[in-house]
Amino acid sequence: MSSASHSSISRPSGTRSSVTLNDVSFAWPDGTPALSGLTGSFGGGRTGLVGTNGTGKSTLLRLLAGRLTPSSGQIITNGDVGYLPQTLTLDAAHTVAGLLGIRDKLDALHAIESGDVDERHFDTLGDDWDLETRADEALRAIGLSAVDLDRSVAELSGGEAMLVAITGLRLQRTAITLLDEPTNNLDRAARASLRDLVRSWYGTLIVVSHDTALLECMDATAELHGGRLSVFGGPYCEWLEHRQQEQSAAAQAVRTAEQAVRAEKRQKAEAETKLARRARTAQKNYENRTAAKIVMNQKASNAQVAAGKLRSGGDERLNAATNALDAAEARLRDDEAIHLELPDPAVPRGKRIAELHSGELRRGDSANDDGADCGGGETFYLQGPERVAIVGANGVGKTTLLEQLVSGDAAPADRASGILHTSRVGYLSQRLDGLDGASDSIDNIRSVAPNVEPGDIRNRLARLLLRGDSVHRAVQTLSGGERFRVALARLLFAEPPPQLLVLDEPTNNLDLQSVEQLVAALRSYRGAVLIVSHDDAFLDRIGLDRVLELDADGGLRELRDRLEA
Repeated sequence: MSSASHSSISRPSGTRSSVTLNDVSFAWPDGTPALSGLTGSFGGGRTGLVGTNGTGKSTLLRLLAGRLTPSSGQIITNGDVGYLPQTLTLDAAHTVAGLLGIRDKLDALHAIESGDVDERHFDTLGDDWDLETRADEALRAIGLSAVDLDRSVAELSGGEAMLVAITGLRLQRTAITLLDEPTNNLDRAARASLRDLVRSWYGTLIVVSHDTALLECMDATAELHGGRLSVFGGPYCEWLEHRQQEQSAAAQAVRTAEQAVRAEKRQKAEAETKLARRARTAQKNYENRTAAKIVMNQKASNAQVAAGKLRSGGDERLNAATNALDAAEARLRDDEAIHLELPDPAVPRGKRIAELHSGELRRGDSANDDGADCGGGETFYLQGPERVAIVGANGVGKTTLLEQLVSGDAAPADRASGILHTSRVGYLSQRLDGLDGASDSIDNIRSVAPNVEPGDIRNRLARLLLRGDSVHRAVQTLSGGERFRVALARLLFAEPPPQLLVLDEPTNNLDLQSVEQLVAALRSYRGAVLIVSHDDAFLDRIGLDRVLELDADGGLRELRDRLEA
């Protein structure tokens, strides 16, 4: 990789796998700074990289992977680097073998087996003669097999694609592996499988994630905060406890420093009062000629010198106390959270919003015109401001069901389907593909809210922590959490407000603070919500009225035991 004259990425060999950053800075083409003067290192083993959305975690991984070039500073990676981006580019022309990263080697192997002895095939294949066997074993571990190697990635669910990509990195056995939000779209079983893989991962592993269960598998926890990189030698829960203890100590230091400042101010005020009283007495004595003029002048001079020393000493003590307060406050974190208020559509409780048909029902074709169940399957109705979750394993078609419901297109007879009874629908897709990546945040929102003033748009984005020049950056350069907030802002500006929110994996890429805000907003939202998520903790907190499970055969069934107590 070529480097600017004032920056470099080097990969020395023969040393322990690690990553070192020396005063690394990076700015976007428009001059917006992303990272500035970042210094730190990642040791061998497994490290979880945490931080609030927009702090630059994904940007840092792209720099480490060589996908971006630092504006200044030096990055040293001791070994080859494998990288899983936050958003997979799933070109329909690509195959599972391509996503695994073994397409060229597999083609070379097949060519040799068919009798082609061209030397370039042997060079490409190297020593990987058992590649197909290893790929088959790795794919079987995630529920696929080698017969799927030529399958188009367009046929995979988001979770399946993520697992295949991670499996590919596992097969490559690079010295350093970077994973950006690897649990996105993974179901419960797949997340458990990923944790098993991580526990025995080869080489240095750096993982950006908001999945606390995955972060507990780490040897160390690194945080990007306030433009600094700090590393703690322990998993997420231990780091969190350490940070809370630090913040408690910092809060106590602030209280102590505030008391010291108040005391110094009080003492200074008392000293000024005493000096003023002395000055009035001296002036009165001077006017009454209580002593010789030369003596009185000397006393006045001495008094001025003493007053100067007293004031100087008081100022020094007050400045010291103020500086101590500033230092204590600098240690106290003030992490901002998004301010999220969903619009109020005031949906009546008796209004039918949507209906979902089990695939079994469609195969039996047994619904009346009014949608009533006549045997052969079930129909589930979403009434008024209900909150309904759809769960199920990766690849069963949850996203497909949501897309069919929103688009109104016909579904195959053996698959679950849905019908809308309102046109006021806000849809947040899993891949946020409703956004124009080349346009900025303001233009993305104006495309759905042309009558809203740009100033109002900026104010709304600011409440979602998108401020300043960031609102003019191309959306494709934003972090996953920032893109989510732009997509969410499009829903917030809808007029009239949506009566139904259809959300597909809404917690993907969100930091824990933002998830808290989303939970609070959904609990107070007075419209209907249909949501797909593999985040059980999130679903348990939003006040679900019903949980439906979609199976691989297109059937829907209600899971009554999944509702919160």
